[in-house]
Amino acid sequence: MNSQSPEPIEAKISSYDTSRPAAAVAILYRNNQFLLQLRDDYPDIRYPGQWAFFGGHVEAGEPPIAAVQRELQEEIGYAPPQIQHFCSYQTDAQIIRHVFYAPLTVNPEELLLSEGQDLGLSTIEEVHQGYRFSVRIQQHRPLAKPHRQILLDFLQRHRNETRLIQ
Repeated sequence: MNSQSPEPIEAKISSYDTSRPAAAVAILYRNNQFLLQLRDDYPDIRYPGQWAFFGGHVEAGEPPIAAVQRELQEEIGYAPPQIQHFCSYQTDAQIIRHVFYAPLTVNPEELLLSEGQDLGLSTIEEVHQGYRFSVRIQQHRPLAKPHRQILLDFLQRHRNETRLIQ
């Protein structure tokens, strides 16, 4: 991987490094598409104005899987029926990003966006291009580079499992 790509690390969910900041994010998939959030344009947040996964910080003493479930509930009012660990990545600023994946079993219109400018299902083609159009703000915006790379890794790993992303 090049220096701008997140670097996968070996991590066990039951015993993770609490000495470094951590985030837990979710790849939510439906019909060969992936739910992404268009982040706010605030300069003091990570990836302002870019498409990214839903998720957030892991609180002290909180297991990453509990953090991603909490964040999904807070950000879009969604509780996946099942959630699995995909990988953990060492990313910018020494943050460990725990990545989970789960099916999106409701229509995006049923979700309650409480953080960010927009949400939408991104196609595999958009993931490869690195841009997605926001209907709400009527602009093309980039996918956050680490999140795009994680999606590309996910697609590569699951390329033969069409049932996974159907």
